[in-house]
Amino acid sequence: MDKAAVFSFEISARDQRARAGRLSTPHGVIETPAFVPVATRAAIPGLSAEDLKAIGAQVLITNAFHLHLQPGEEVIRAASGLQRFMGWKGPIMIDSGGFQIFSLGEGRKQGLSKVASEYTGEGDRGEHPPAANAKPLVRVDEAGAEFISYRDGSRHRFTPEGVVETGLDLGADLIMPLDECTSPLYSYGETRAAVERTHRWALRSLAAFQRRPAVGQALFGIIQGGDFEDLRRESARFVAGQAFDGLAIGGYLGQSRAHMAQVLKWTIPFLPEYKPRHLLGIGWVEDVLEAVEQGIDLLDCAAPTRLALTGTLLAKREKRFRLRIRNETFRKDLRPVEEDCSCATCRGYSRAYLRHLFMAGEPLGMHLAVRHNLHFMEILMGQIRSAIKDGKLASLIREWGNYPSK
Repeated sequence: MDKAAVFSFEISARDQRARAGRLSTPHGVIETPAFVPVATRAAIPGLSAEDLKAIGAQVLITNAFHLHLQPGEEVIRAASGLQRFMGWKGPIMIDSGGFQIFSLGEGRKQGLSKVASEYTGEGDRGEHPPAANAKPLVRVDEAGAEFISYRDGSRHRFTPEGVVETGLDLGADLIMPLDECTSPLYSYGETRAAVERTHRWALRSLAAFQRRPAVGQALFGIIQGGDFEDLRRESARFVAGQAFDGLAIGGYLGQSRAHMAQVLKWTIPFLPEYKPRHLLGIGWVEDVLEAVEQGIDLLDCAAPTRLALTGTLLAKREKRFRLRIRNETFRKDLRPVEEDCSCATCRGYSRAYLRHLFMAGEPLGMHLAVRHNLHFMEILMGQIRSAIKDGKLASLIREWGNYPSK
């Protein structure tokens, strides 16, 4: 198959630095800017492929690290790839699992809760922090990363070449290569060493990708550098100068939204206009608006799903866009989560019923909450795309900013 015929990126509208476009892949077109739901283990908690299609999801991102450990690449290959294995007919990204591998090493040694809060500004990501004397379960060297499975204690090794081969073999449309994800607690010297290793791995990943027959899949290069300006600029120049199909910004982006915005300002000017730009691990409403305004095309984040699983639903008119359905105030509240929301959750169920489901431990509550939160993100992205096309993104951002998001 001719790669050029199935992978392409076209910008159809601009509003200042923001772009609206179409990213064509072997399994369909992604209208950008787009939010990418996180299907870490080849699934979105509580939702089927049919549910995802109904809410308007365009593309999913899964994780090579987790799929390697369970069920194993051979199972997915036997199913003829990720799409058939998952029952999802649309585009799929695959991440190497760099953050997860990191969490077994430096993150485990320093305490995942502390590191996660530094990464996100939101506290514990849901990982359970290890004991203070916990030993790292990963060893990173020039060849790659050797780690011990958290499932059964078995040993495994990831290499840049192997991660690319996995993405190609499993039929992922968009592949993220192996990179060295550093702790926000790293020194400048440690971060520089990790950036330089990530660049060497990037060249090896690209060479492995180019050795395979073109089948329409795309490889993104990942820009690292922590919150150091010169390292971000250096990494952006290097990665942008290689023959990657798209570019991703990863790693630690600072402790605040303002800091994230600054990292993007350091980075994006070095990225070519004609390649898609992905921001890894960002999905809070305020962050999405900031990133899109600066020229980001794709964003992935597990936050909307994780919030839903704990009973926090996204709502435009709530403080920080979050409604905590377990609160006693909703016990007799027969209104939907949002009056003007068109999702199946809001059309059919009340706040009181959702609260009841969560308080009773009924799995249906999590299903309805996840469905609402991901629908919320899809509606937001649709509004963003329309605003860019109409030259009204600034007005849309002001509109959302008028709600109590602090």
